[in-house]
Amino acid sequence: MPIPDIGSLEALPGPYEILELGDGGLKDLTIKNYTLGKMVIHPRPQGASKAIVALRVFVPESVKSLYPDYYDITSQTLIAQLLPYLEAGGYNKQRFTIRKIGMGPQARFSLQVSP
Repeated sequence: MPIPDIGSLEALPGPYEILELGDGGLKDLTIKNYTLGKMVIHPRPQGASKAIVALRVFVPESVKSLYPDYYDITSQTLIAQLLPYLEAGGYNKQRFTIRKIGMGPQARFSLQVSP
């Protein structure tokens, strides 16, 4: 399913907890719940503010022990990969392994899903 139009989404409340990985970085997630929304980002250096689609994934304490109990995913290509699994249901019984390839706006993500 394509990512919905940003105008149809509610703003995610702060604080924001952007999922950040270095080149080749891996993150294993078990997702308890999720919210698709929008947030305003302020690109550096001195970039103009802009609203973007963001996917907030709530994770158990075993994945992230410090507050808040979620990650905000802002990569549109990663959101597009995750949404079909989340919308299908049963995602809380799956493990999602995310790998970042590259850096900056050109970075891409691979997604592996296992039971």
